[in-house]
Amino acid sequence: MIDDEKELEVKEALPEYDRLYTIEEYYKIREDTRAELYEGILIVMESSTTRHQGILTELLGPLWQYLKGRQCKVFTSFGVKLFEKEATIFEPDIIVVCDKEKLGKRSYNGAPDIIAEILSPSTKRMDKTLKYNKFQKAGVKEYWIIDPEQYILEAN
Repeated sequence: MIDDEKELEVKEALPEYDRLYTIEEYYKIREDTRAELYEGILIVMESSTTRHQGILTELLGPLWQYLKGRQCKVFTSFGVKLFEKEATIFEPDIIVVCDKEKLGKRSYNGAPDIIAEILSPSTKRMDKTLKYNKFQKAGVKEYWIIDPEQYILEAN
């Protein structure tokens, strides 16, 4: 296993403050670029670590198995557009959606039933504050925050 936990420098997700972006511009960003849009501000994120991906896989497997054959579906790193008239799209690590009517080609349009975020040093502050507040306001039923450093899963 690659030991990617010994990072020389931890950078916070980098906001692009030079201008505001639209949803349409966000959709034109290359698919291999990890980015989110927060009220028009483009936030470019680093690639996730092997530890992050391992935790994601451990969560995804049981969720997928449980939901298999049911109405709800589970997705990873899929766009979530919470509010129709707001230039905000997040890409949580995991979303569970039960209303397929809100499922678009590039994003889920509305509040998913469950959102799970695995904290990374570069996204921790955003996941625990900005995203949390938006998800609460939109009516997300459950928001899971997984902290790999503290071995904690918080469900709100």
